[in-house]
Amino acid sequence: MEAFVPCQEGPAAEPEIVFFDLETNVPNRAGQRFWVLEFGAIVVCPRKLVELEIFSTLIRPKDLSVVALRSGRCDGITREAVANAPEFEEVADKIFSLLNGRIWAGHNIQRFDCVRIKEAFAEIGRPAPVPVGIIDSLGVLSAKFGRRAGNMKMASLATYFGLGQQKHRSLDDVRMNLEVLKHCATVLFLESSLPSLLNSSWQSTPTITTRSRSSTGKLICNSREETSRKSPPTSIGHQRIVPYTRGSLGKMTERVKTLLCKAQGSQPLNNLLKHSHSVLR
Repeated sequence: MEAFVPCQEGPAAEPEIVFFDLETNVPNRAGQRFWVLEFGAIVVCPRKLVELEIFSTLIRPKDLSVVALRSGRCDGITREAVANAPEFEEVADKIFSLLNGRIWAGHNIQRFDCVRIKEAFAEIGRPAPVPVGIIDSLGVLSAKFGRRAGNMKMASLATYFGLGQQKHRSLDDVRMNLEVLKHCATVLFLESSLPSLLNSSWQSTPTITTRSRSSTGKLICNSREETSRKSPPTSIGHQRIVPYTRGSLGKMTERVKTLLCKAQGSQPLNNLLKHSHSVLR
């Protein structure tokens, strides 16, 4: 567990987002119930996506027989692994403090994780934590990202983006959920912001020019130059060297050039590049 660092202080502080995941047994006969075997959570600041707190723990069920002696996965949860773990009642206070009054986020949490949390607290006779909002990435991505990744399960999304195999361990799955969301957000942002680039319609424009500078060293744009708080003015001191030569990829159409000039002062673009730089490497 890592130390807690506040996202924002004061009366106007925004609720933080807690991404969490549960691992449970799989009932294989009538009347058998779900038992929480592992809980993992990462609290993030909604404006900066900075990890504020991390917590994970194995949990011993009251009925150890529901846990398999051997797991079908190389790093799965076994009976031996949870035998000496705390029971849910022993970690209930910590789980409550992580979840209560925050925005809950996760993949398919509305149908599964939220239900299991309520059941676990009811089992020990305590009120369950209450979220101020719920972000279920399964529903959000199915609506916004479409079915391009197949059944939209976490494993399918991870495969689609080349993020590796889902481990079905709480903290690992939470981190994978965050990375999947970053990848999807980047793709959706590019599709909405630069549609003429992504559908190759810019190739039909006959006029091709290269970038030029004025005598002051600034890029010449047809639109009025705007600078956001997080973006320094475009000058020769701040300009990056372009890794391609003139006459090849250095050429672009006036339409694309205008789009890029407009995007240069865009706050969402600056935020995306700042907080998702690992995705764009």
